[in-house]
Amino acid sequence: MPGWPPGIKKLNMQEVKKVVIIGPESTGKSTLCALLANHYKTSWCPEYAREYLLEHGTNYTYDDLLTIAKGQLSLEGEYMKKVSREWLIADAGWPMLVTEPLTVSNLLSGLMGKESYKQVRAGYPLLFLDTDMYVMKVWCEYVFNQCHTFILEQIVEQKCHLYLLCNIDLPWVKDELREYPDINSRAELYHIYKDILINQSVKWVEVSGSYEQRFNTAINAVDEMLTSS
Repeated sequence: MPGWPPGIKKLNMQEVKKVVIIGPESTGKSTLCALLANHYKTSWCPEYAREYLLEHGTNYTYDDLLTIAKGQLSLEGEYMKKVSREWLIADAGWPMLVTEPLTVSNLLSGLMGKESYKQVRAGYPLLFLDTDMYVMKVWCEYVFNQCHTFILEQIVEQKCHLYLLCNIDLPWVKDELREYPDINSRAELYHIYKDILINQSVKWVEVSGSYEQRFNTAINAVDEMLTSS
């Protein structure tokens, strides 16, 4: 493994514990991902869709969603390798790689005391994601009333260790890529995601309330997942 410090072994990608945060738009998913990644000294994988739509525009087609799904899987793979490498370097006694600064620090400073920021290195490499193939399935079906076979196949193959479902009890914040500000659409999408999670086998926990409440609920769920692994 050229470029790696001595004593670093290979890690099976299946050993990476994935926590996926899902729910309708503007429910604090990315913020929660950033908070949790900071707390557990790891990284989080952002939405490839945001990068794609900012580059190509919001007048997307059904086939664009397939391209976005494949791009998301590729990005997820890159981040899985990244967190594995960083975790193993730390496990071998080498300094932890410095990740990018937390972008929501100003927000957090108004919510929590410094003790709440205490970072805990998990016993397993952790990766937080704010989307997965369930999100792509919902997107396809909600907008185009159909879903690509590739996405459905990836749902069968994907492995996640915990889902965090974000409730819609945060105010909707306008964004150039967001499509559904009305409460009826938000409620409908929330129940679609909840129904999906009820009918699959991976443990899931609903997070709601303020950012601080969501953060604390999420930490409890992740800690429980790690101790039971």
